[in-house]
Amino acid sequence: MSDTSTPSGGRIMLVGLGPGSHAHLTARARAAIAEADTVIGYVTYIRLVADLLDGKEVIKKSMTEELDRAIEAFERARAGRKVALISSGDAGVYGMAGPTFEVLFQAGWTPDSGIDVEIIPGASALNTCAALVGAPLTHDFCAISLSDLLTPWPTIARRLDAVAYADFVVALYNPKSGRRTGQIVEARRLFLRHRRPDTPVAIVKSAYRPKQRIEFTTLEKMTECDIGMLSTVLIGNSNTFIRHGLMVTPRGYSNKYDVDSGTTHAGEQAGRSLSTGLDGWRAGLHASGLGAAELAALHRLPEDYIAALLAEPLASEAADEPAGADA
Repeated sequence: MSDTSTPSGGRIMLVGLGPGSHAHLTARARAAIAEADTVIGYVTYIRLVADLLDGKEVIKKSMTEELDRAIEAFERARAGRKVALISSGDAGVYGMAGPTFEVLFQAGWTPDSGIDVEIIPGASALNTCAALVGAPLTHDFCAISLSDLLTPWPTIARRLDAVAYADFVVALYNPKSGRRTGQIVEARRLFLRHRRPDTPVAIVKSAYRPKQRIEFTTLEKMTECDIGMLSTVLIGNSNTFIRHGLMVTPRGYSNKYDVDSGTTHAGEQAGRSLSTGLDGWRAGLHASGLGAAELAALHRLPEDYIAALLAEPLASEAADEPAGADA
């Protein structure tokens, strides 16, 4: 790849297609494809928008040729062409945005190099699958890919263990393929160290596509289900429930309010942190009379973190100190 310093007028548009159905393409995604001289993508993604590609140069690549796609896009943009480099979901979520910037930076590209780059967001599998099953992502969540083609398994395993322990709702991307069948089994093993066997799980395959399939199950039984590369696995947290065919993770309103009447519980105030929020919790630590080790075990937090909090004066105590007083 040669220098990009000479203005080319070329453009790379990293287009997120969302789930791929035309009803879920954003207006900007449609416009970008219409503007493009060249459209580049994995063959399955090209098929999703084939009827929008008349008269355009179309370059199809295989699943494992991400860098090749990025290089093709760069070369054509350097020649002055407008290129739509497409991804399903969002181009920045396990998509083509990252490898494209790696290729561009390696070639010496900067935003002033004469090749414009635009990222056009689309709904990721995490959003689309969640919408189909209810409201599983209403509280804190994360996404982890089980693909170990580019990421060492110990790294993936540490992430799985950490989020399972921390009680996140988790979306598992790339959970299983024809050759990678053990990763989902190991993910289940790690989650069962911290989660109940009856933790709700939703498995969505080919969301918003003709072969869409939705299956509700539990953490204990999820590996018995039909899971493949077109599936996203949503694992609930300790409060997630399934009711009337809908998977819901409560936001936590019941901690502060009577849900029936909307009134606050005793000791709570609307618009203010919970009594067990940071300040109230810290005051409780100080008042407990327990040591750092006992409190760490009670709250499942690092002992050195608890010790540091106990060593710091509370805000009310600091306000009572005279100006210039020794720590």
